[in-house]
Amino acid sequence: MNLGKYRNLIFYVVTISFFSCLMYFFMTEGQTLEIKENIITKTNNGSSWDNFSEAFKTNLHHPLALLLAQIVTIILVARLFGWICMKIKQPTVIGEMIAGIVLGPSLLGMYFPEFSAFLFPKESLGNLQFLSQIGLILFMYIVGMELDLSVLRKKAHDAVVISHASIIIPFALGIGLSYYIYHEFAPNGIQFTSFALFIAISMSITAFPVLARIVQERNLQKTKLGTIVITCAAADDITAWCILAAVIAIVKAGSFASSIYVILMAIAYVFLMIKIVRPFLKRIGDLQAGKNTINKPMVAIFFLTLILSAYTTEVIGIHALFGAFMAGAIMPENTKFRTLFIDKIEDVALVLLLPLFFVFTGLRTQIGLLNDGHLWMITGFIILTAVTGKFAGSALTAKFLGINWKESLTIGALMNTRGLMELIVLNIGYDLGVLSPEIFAMLVIMALFTTFMTGPALDLINYIFKSKKNSLEDTHDENDSKYRVLLSFDNPESGSTLLKLAHDFTNKMNGNKSITAMNIAPVNEMHAYDIDEYENEQFKNVIETSHDLQLKVTTLFKASTDIENDLTSISNKGNYDLLLIMLGKSMYEGSLLGRLLGFTTKIINPEKLLNTVKGKGNIFNNSPFDDFTLQILDKTHIPVGILVEKEFKSADRVFVPIFNLSDFYLLEYAKRLINNNNSQIVILDVAGQIRNNIEVKELIRSIEQVAPNHITLYNEKKIEKEFLNSQDLMLISSKSWKNLIDTKSLWLSDIPSTLIISNP
Repeated sequence: MNLGKYRNLIFYVVTISFFSCLMYFFMTEGQTLEIKENIITKTNNGSSWDNFSEAFKTNLHHPLALLLAQIVTIILVARLFGWICMKIKQPTVIGEMIAGIVLGPSLLGMYFPEFSAFLFPKESLGNLQFLSQIGLILFMYIVGMELDLSVLRKKAHDAVVISHASIIIPFALGIGLSYYIYHEFAPNGIQFTSFALFIAISMSITAFPVLARIVQERNLQKTKLGTIVITCAAADDITAWCILAAVIAIVKAGSFASSIYVILMAIAYVFLMIKIVRPFLKRIGDLQAGKNTINKPMVAIFFLTLILSAYTTEVIGIHALFGAFMAGAIMPENTKFRTLFIDKIEDVALVLLLPLFFVFTGLRTQIGLLNDGHLWMITGFIILTAVTGKFAGSALTAKFLGINWKESLTIGALMNTRGLMELIVLNIGYDLGVLSPEIFAMLVIMALFTTFMTGPALDLINYIFKSKKNSLEDTHDENDSKYRVLLSFDNPESGSTLLKLAHDFTNKMNGNKSITAMNIAPVNEMHAYDIDEYENEQFKNVIETSHDLQLKVTTLFKASTDIENDLTSISNKGNYDLLLIMLGKSMYEGSLLGRLLGFTTKIINPEKLLNTVKGKGNIFNNSPFDDFTLQILDKTHIPVGILVEKEFKSADRVFVPIFNLSDFYLLEYAKRLINNNNSQIVILDVAGQIRNNIEVKELIRSIEQVAPNHITLYNEKKIEKEFLNSQDLMLISSKSWKNLIDTKSLWLSDIPSTLIISNP
């Protein structure tokens, strides 16, 4: 008998019972106080279900419950459209902008008015607006931090002409456009100056964050062109926001003369931030040098700086967003420090709060107001003016400075990207009453169009000026007889492991081999200013391992929004003989919901439901491979080796099970391991088909003649566990791997590492 156990139980029962009785006593005695105070107990005449239903409906319309429902809906729809745009090689920001319009009166409000009125009632829009403004403040803080001012100072002389030309030309065209549309579209009581300035600034803006991501994705960041366009966009951003601050001051003051005091205060504010606050923050940042974390008091100081800066500019009269941008720009220039701080706020700002702004913009965008051909002609004319001013202005200026036509047009296409920045400007104009609902809708369409056209325009420019020198994917001569291995890794450790395996396959081939180590990284994991540091960190282990093995390795790095398609494209166009990858991680698995939100879910899986539908065919195969690996196998035209790694060191002892005639191509890889690594190969004739096949027997005999005692043939169907544990690697075909998974063989737990090889 365990006395301690019962003592605890007795204490528990006595404690609960005593305090329950005590509460009951006070509750009953408290009811007598109601009689003395003449309090009448409320009685409900309805049934308990009616009372519950009424309370439930009230809870549904509670402001907090409604706001949470709006946030859930917005995030899901924004991620869905962002994912669709990513798949069609467009920036995700376009999908999020479209999601806002879909949830607004242009679609949801038009076809499902009751649901729209329930989810987005007018009285709830104030909460949504203020929360979205917090998201914008954090976003502009990040934009400010992503500007590398040191690069801007070094390269300003190369880019400032292009940058300012890309502002002044569309600005002038915007004022000219305003002259023709002022009477028809300007709200009542709005001066021409205010209207024209906002139209002009909306023509002049460039979305620096979207442009930076496109530059990274297209691997332009290390080229002279990439440096110029990033610097142009950074200078454009700073200049445009300064102009916007002046425009807001003029609009709020009513005239330029009245705005002089506001502009002088703004200049004093900028001087204070640069000369006093910035050195103070630098000293604080220096305390963090060399550390991998930022402590909470330091985070509090920087957030207070952000909020005070935003508050100051809002009170001055040039909008809180300018203060947030300025607070980010004066952050300590230490790259590691900025990266750590951005990581702290980026997910909340970009994933949770920023989509609220897109939807709030969508709720204001009434495309239904553009209900005749004349209005759509005006919209087309606005788009033409915007593209002519920004695209043509930037391209012609770059050409005038001596840059070739291809790079000049590329600069023009990139500078024409407006994205989220345009929506910020338009919403400020709408809030100030300068833009009417009609012109607001037209300018939102212009923002969508100019952002959407960037990718196709770049592809068209590359096609027109296609040079004889091939791109990343086409670096090899098709007549070259070298055995080419491409290994693709997602983290430094897996890159080192795959390189060891590639070395085992090619060790003694001397000059007749070529090994390329490739890392394709998600573009949203990097920032424009620390991409070199990110790349060096990813390839650090691979470089060290190549030195240890005395192996020459070519490195290839690419930022991507669609890793699977970029990997298969490079593999197919690069004339490689073998692609080596690790078995995909869980980040690529799961349901559609999991892919949209960026994580794996096994609970909500529509594939399981669709598997019950007759006539579905093989849309969702029951495969042991994750979605990432399946896409690689389906789309590549070369053999793929998928490593299931279990502390792989070398391929000295290799086990090759042959299940049927289609697996015999594995012997070619076994032969390579024998020739290049002196590997000991054990072949298991599972189906007993080797003895009856003359061609295969001849192949084994030819291997034995060159390397006697390096290959052993087993006919037994069962292999002892001790033997399996002694092997370094199992070579198996992709079809046979599926059979092993389906039969739940113990081999998987017994084999240290497995290389699954496909035969396209």
